[in-house]
Amino acid sequence: MATAENTELIDRFEEFYRNYYRNEIGELAQKYPNDQKSLYIDWDDLYRFDPDLADDYRTKPEQIQEYAEEALRLYDLPVDVSLGQAHVRVRNLPDSEDIRDLRHEHHGNLVAVRGIIRKATDVRPKVIEAAFECQRCGTLTRIPQTAGDFQEPHDCQGCERQGPFRLNTDQSQFIDAQKLRVQESPEGLRGGETPQSIDINIEDDITGHVTAGDHVRVTGILKLDQRGNDNEKSPMFDIYMEGVSVEIEDEQFEDMEITDADKKEIVELSSEPDIYDKMVGAIAPSIYGYEKEKLAMMLQLFSGVTKELPDGSRIRGDLHMLLIGDPGTGKSQMLSYIENIAPRSVYTSGKGSSSAGLTAAAVRDDFGDGQQWTLEAGALVLADQGIAAIDELDKMSPEDRSAMHEALEQQRISVSKAGINATLKSRCSLLGAANPKYGRFDQYEPIGEQIDLEPALISRFDLIFTVTDKPDEEKDRNLAEHIIQTNYAGELHTHRTENPTSNFSEEEVGTVTEEVAPTIEPDLLRKYVAYAKRNCFPTMTEEAKSRIEDFYVDLRMKGQDEDAPVPVTARKLEALVRLAEASARIRLSDTVDEADADRAVDIAHYCLKEIGVDPETGEFDADVVETGQSKTQRDRIQNIKGIISDIEDEYDEGAPADVVIERAEEVGIDESKAEHEIDKLKQKGEVYEPRTDHLRTT
Repeated sequence: MATAENTELIDRFEEFYRNYYRNEIGELAQKYPNDQKSLYIDWDDLYRFDPDLADDYRTKPEQIQEYAEEALRLYDLPVDVSLGQAHVRVRNLPDSEDIRDLRHEHHGNLVAVRGIIRKATDVRPKVIEAAFECQRCGTLTRIPQTAGDFQEPHDCQGCERQGPFRLNTDQSQFIDAQKLRVQESPEGLRGGETPQSIDINIEDDITGHVTAGDHVRVTGILKLDQRGNDNEKSPMFDIYMEGVSVEIEDEQFEDMEITDADKKEIVELSSEPDIYDKMVGAIAPSIYGYEKEKLAMMLQLFSGVTKELPDGSRIRGDLHMLLIGDPGTGKSQMLSYIENIAPRSVYTSGKGSSSAGLTAAAVRDDFGDGQQWTLEAGALVLADQGIAAIDELDKMSPEDRSAMHEALEQQRISVSKAGINATLKSRCSLLGAANPKYGRFDQYEPIGEQIDLEPALISRFDLIFTVTDKPDEEKDRNLAEHIIQTNYAGELHTHRTENPTSNFSEEEVGTVTEEVAPTIEPDLLRKYVAYAKRNCFPTMTEEAKSRIEDFYVDLRMKGQDEDAPVPVTARKLEALVRLAEASARIRLSDTVDEADADRAVDIAHYCLKEIGVDPETGEFDADVVETGQSKTQRDRIQNIKGIISDIEDEYDEGAPADVVIERAEEVGIDESKAEHEIDKLKQKGEVYEPRTDHLRTT
């Protein structure tokens, strides 16, 4: 009876192939075995053909797979080829399981999981049929290797002795094998959950196509593996998967379910006249003020459009933003709020992050069989297509910070560690927060000098906001009211939920809470951002182009005189374009209008005014940010070096410091500044003291 049933199933599969996959099988026959070894079938097609057969495939995949492959071998091919070792691989199961929701009842079933590749071993041969040669009589004994352990023969079939045996690799059959570790995608997690992962074994032609950091959907059979060793077995089991198919998904935010009702709400919201005010009100409403900063963060969430040029190069659309400010100004809170809203985000703090943890680590462990090196994706790779929020940037060691340079501009990470050369994608926006050099801003020093980050890193940020905390009665009163009101709303809400006999009515709680509630619900905002990034790719209108061009050229014009500083660099121009595109995306608009360009110019001007200004002349100076020194400072240093080298020859023991300072005052550099620059030159080693208060240039 069983054979009749088997034959019937094989016939059903043959009929299914004839109806649905005639061309694909013809193509496979021509390319087999060098270019293609598998026939991919879509689960939906099988369900349309025979729902019962499709359901059986999910519950008894190993048995049904055998019949499917047998039917493929028996299929009448147009060319004379035997598909002896061809595989049938099912994909597109209707629903994918979350890794954290896999349970024992899934054991033995065909399941699909989505996630990001955290680790992948090298592809290595695995023996599936071992040929053992008896050392006494030379008889070959073949043993199929199906179980997890390596099976050796008990006795020789020729001389019936128990060995010794030698594995004959030429006569054995091998297959390529690889092991992957897939971790849940960040966008599927609600704040604070630890992402879970599952190991997947894959074989033959699907190996070697993925690297750490790829977003994948894997279909496979869920298996159990007993913990413990031979002597002491544990009642606990680990789960793993035998992979059937692996598809790389480069789609953004696959896990975000946006229903038609959500779409309608998003489109209605986007056409409201005060949409920008609402967006600002939706970010960290418990933090008072910072309208410009919040608007910029919103623009960063939506990001500009990534451009692929015909010659294959790409221009990034992601905005990078840095908040530098006094302690207690709510920077970290804004960062963690953004991390919760962003559809895909990773949050990390400076002191607890190494360069390997940010980019990629080469790890040597027992993942796979035996000790081998594998690449493990770091935070910037996991945040691909999302936002990486890095707090306490200034507390990181400079070597660790330098790992970010390439990730920020080229949006990829090149790794050469432990003999592994790889390039991983990190197309993310970076939102950083840092404190000034001395912990707080010193109002008498130029801001550019108080930012203790490398100029090369700073110049890669599109926007840099300085958040200073200066006493101001009116502002402080508003802030105090806001904070107390926020706390009061929290007290009322907690009191009402925790105390069953609360004497506060719901209306009272509602009225107070309304003042500190976000204008747009965080859940809707996540969907709004994902929807806009998926469907909206605005283009520039002529008015917007000329508005940005004029602003840039007008600023640059100020630097035309011979001695004038360079006000802005071309990097700022790209930043303006990205900001304007993001502003159009918030409205779900297909065009970037003049109003968007104005908004971008306004924010850029605000940032430049805070930081890109030479404090002595009041002029815009790009070098304050790009190199950490303003032009006047550079000129002054050159002047002082010139003065020292002029005077040092007149005196045997070098130029006396007081004479140098006198000369400096003659050319208009006041005493305190001259002393400051001399100290700096000494620190850099460009000037030394042969004896106290005498200077020489090196």
